[in-house]
Amino acid sequence: MLNIALPKGRLGEKAYGLMERAGFGCPEIHEEGRKLIFENSETGVRYFWVKPSDVAIYVERGAADVGIVGKDILLEYEPDVYELCDLGIGKCRMAVAAPVGYKDNTAQTLRVATKFPNIARAFFSSRSREIDIIKLNGSIELAPILNLSDILVDIVETGTTLKENGLEPVEDIVQISSRLIANKAIYKFKIDEIERLVQGVKSR
Repeated sequence: MLNIALPKGRLGEKAYGLMERAGFGCPEIHEEGRKLIFENSETGVRYFWVKPSDVAIYVERGAADVGIVGKDILLEYEPDVYELCDLGIGKCRMAVAAPVGYKDNTAQTLRVATKFPNIARAFFSSRSREIDIIKLNGSIELAPILNLSDILVDIVETGTTLKENGLEPVEDIVQISSRLIANKAIYKFKIDEIERLVQGVKSR
């Protein structure tokens, strides 16, 4: 069995669609209910739904052989896994955003609100810009509005939420999309099955 961790939600459903079209389907997954694990002995796959930010942990620890995870998670947490391929889904970007018309005062430490402190720190370090990271878990847009931060670093898809809150993206840090990852030790033992999966999704 090839154990595959799928992120819950729309992204996971898109990723499963890729797997299904590549010949790794599991009809049971379409059934209504709260079940989290689905397997198909004919195609030799076992899927399970997990929180998107946990996929890399399941794979790194060997509970899953492979998984689908956003590039943002790989950059932020740097899990010890193999990144096999870019699936070309879940496309967005990591960007710096600020209130419309904001001007950076380089004489002061820049206050940055974000869910991604490591990505933000690395980006501003490359600019030799001194920053104060304010780690938040939700509603990042509120931080500059309420003067908790000067700017924010977050994932931007359409930019609509920023615009509706008087903010605008000012610079892109990195393009984000979903990647297929594998556990390093398991990869050596299941290389044929995993490579067949990789070639299958690449051709879809």
